[in-house]
Formats: sequence, structure tokens, C-alpha cells
Amino acid sequence: MRKSLIGVLVVAVALIASGCATKTYVDEQVAAANKASDAKIGEVQKQVEATQMDVTNLKKSDSAQNEQLAKLSETAKEALERAQEAGRKANKFLYEATISDEAVRFALNKSEVEKEYKAALDTLGARIKNDGKTKSLYIEIQGHTDSLGSEKYNLKLGQERAEAVMRYLNMQHGIPLAAMNVISYGEYKPIEDNKTAAGRAKNRRVTIVVLE
Repeated sequence: MRKSLIGVLVVAVALIASGCATKTYVDEQVAAANKASDAKIGEVQKQVEATQMDVTNLKKSDSAQNEQLAKLSETAKEALERAQEAGRKANKFLYEATISDEAVRFALNKSEVEKEYKAALDTLGARIKNDGKTKSLYIEIQGHTDSLGSEKYNLKLGQERAEAVMRYLNMQHGIPLAAMNVISYGEYKPIEDNKTAAGRAKNRRVTIVVLE
């Protein structure tokens, strides 16, 4: 009888010890799970904060880009739109240079740049080449004419003048042809009155739009 009682006590003690061990194990697992959950929540919170920061920066970037776009000439905006529509990796305007008949002379009804006026193109070509060392550039060269002559003829002449500038930038400054595109506006985008000789001289121009 006494031996049986001792056996029962031993079993009871074992069960109590087992219960304590089980409870301790469960508590440890719960604590570990809570810790892991807290860590996961913290990580998610960091990701959310990072995403919110990215969105804020993107909004700032978009705002700055919109302000810049508002200041662009109409043809510069169109150049950016054309580049994006063509799938070019160009979504940022860098600068544009308009070279009129006052700086780079195109003889009447001619598309070749006269020798004594090539200094302006050399300055621009050097800048583009230097920028191309650190940036992926896309250049649109736009040809414009005055209103003398037919619309069809002026579109052709504007194209030829833009191509003359592209050839010069390629041959004299090594700017890749693949990085340039030409378009002619002919007489459609005057910046001055075509009724005066001075106005017509300014309208006979080539505009170079540089995008990144």
C-alpha cells in the first residue's frame, strides 16, 4: 500500500514537472512569435515609410519638372513628347539653343552653313560632346525658315538646314547620328514678323533641343 502511494506521488510530481516544462516551452514559443511579429511589423513600417518618402520625392520631382516644362518653348515641349512617343530614353529637358541667321548664316535658298558662322556650332558641339561623357543624350534638331517661298518648299528647306547642322555636329564633333533626329517646321513656327528683313532673318533658324 505504501509502495503504491509512493508510485502515485512520483507520477504526480512527473506530471507537474512535465506541465511546467510544457508551459515554459509554450511561453517561449509565444514570446518568440511575438518578437518575430514585432520585427515583421517594424520592417513593414519601414517599407511603408520608405515608400511614402519615395512618393513625396516623386511629387517634388514631378513638380520641379512641371515648372521647368512650363518655361520651355513650344517646340522644345514637342521634342520631348516626340522622344517619349518614339520610345527614346529621354524624359528630361536639359537645354536648347536657337541659332538664327544672325549667328549661323544660311544663304537665301541654301542649306549649307557658311564657314565664317560655324563658331557658334563649334561652341554648342563642344558642350554637347562634353555632356555626353556623363549623360545619355538625345538631340532633336529643328529647321525653320521665313515665309518667302511656298510652304512645301520651306518644309524641304528647313529639313535640309537641320540635316546640315546634324552632319556638322557629327563630322566635326563626333556626336553619334543615332543620338540625333531632325525635323522641319518650315515657316510654321515664326518667332518674329516675316514682314521685315530683320524678322525674316530671325525666323531662318535651327533650334537644337538637348534631352536626357
